[in-house]
Amino acid sequence: MKGKVLLVDDDAAVREALAQTLELADYHPTAVGSFIEAKDHISEEFEGVILSDIRMPGRDGFHLLEYTQKLDSELPVVLLTGEGDIPMAVKAMGQGAFGFLEKPCPPGDLLAVIERAIKTRAMVQENRRLKAQLETGDPAARMLFGQSTLSEALRDRVRAAARAGTDVLITGAPGSGIYKVAEVVHLCSMSAKGPFVKRAAPALSRAEMTEVVAAAQGGTLFLDDIGGLSADAQMALIDALEEGGFRLIAGTTQDLSKAVEEGRLQADLYYRVEVMMVRIPSLSERPEDIPVLFRHYVAQAAEQAGLDAPELRPEMVSRLMTQEWPGNARALMSAAMRFVLGLNDSDDAAQKLGLAEQLAQVERSLLITALRKAEGHASAAAKALKLPRKTFYDKLARYGIKPEEFR
Repeated sequence: MKGKVLLVDDDAAVREALAQTLELADYHPTAVGSFIEAKDHISEEFEGVILSDIRMPGRDGFHLLEYTQKLDSELPVVLLTGEGDIPMAVKAMGQGAFGFLEKPCPPGDLLAVIERAIKTRAMVQENRRLKAQLETGDPAARMLFGQSTLSEALRDRVRAAARAGTDVLITGAPGSGIYKVAEVVHLCSMSAKGPFVKRAAPALSRAEMTEVVAAAQGGTLFLDDIGGLSADAQMALIDALEEGGFRLIAGTTQDLSKAVEEGRLQADLYYRVEVMMVRIPSLSERPEDIPVLFRHYVAQAAEQAGLDAPELRPEMVSRLMTQEWPGNARALMSAAMRFVLGLNDSDDAAQKLGLAEQLAQVERSLLITALRKAEGHASAAAKALKLPRKTFYDKLARYGIKPEEFR
């Protein structure tokens, strides 16, 4: 379903017809006949929108609008009337109505307004969730994104690992964000104010292991790819763990029990970190998290590139959710950067382009963004890009970009 719609109309025949139109368009309508029935469904947590007739016995649509505005001023209310009264429309919009439609309303017009309202509501709800996470001061909520039950379970497991105070083993597929989860465990722990030292295990010698252990005293040592640690470095690490003074978080994309069986990893080290394991679920296990993560990465990429974040259309969201993403969060992050830069969102298509073609796409995107910000004024856009006017116009001509199209 695309979203929820609270449908309020005292005329049963009209109510049924509107509900059928919404259902055929894959919305989920809840149809009621009065304000009294409707108010039980209206709350700040309501994820949908309201479609209400204005003229109803007793409490009319204006009363419903006023009630909704007091409860949640960002909950979209679309009002319907059969009167064709322009002053009434003006009054409705002035009081905060999201939209105004005249009955009988063509299905296309109705669905277009409902779609915009649903998108607006989804954005408001997502912004509220992110703000709540930031205000909680909880690193797990603030840094580990996702709405699925698997994501919530991951956050709970991270908090439990932080409280336990034991050494930790974090497992996950390549690109799943092992380092980030390790950092969150550290930030949620009692030693959060201590150092967080991170190293790639395969690169460490015995002497270097002694150095990083010293640097991690009073805090956390994160060793990524723990299965690749040399035998000498493993012995130095085991000795250091016996002495204490720091906490070890190990990361791996491998099955470490197999490494123990083959003699590549000391059993003492494995069983020490295996006491508290945190497994990061792959994106293929939680596709409902992909839109949330992708929007977050798009916002990050846009900020880094100094560009406006492009609109993420529903068809693209659907496409993202149907992909396998073997590279997990890292691959999704790369796709978000390409999306922001105006490159093709398909890996295969991007790989077929040479460096010159990819740079050309980036340059064209930057020119368009500058013109959009300057509202089509070429001189201002050229100045913002720090380009001579002639060079700027030459580039516009090369890419067939017309400034007047952005005014």
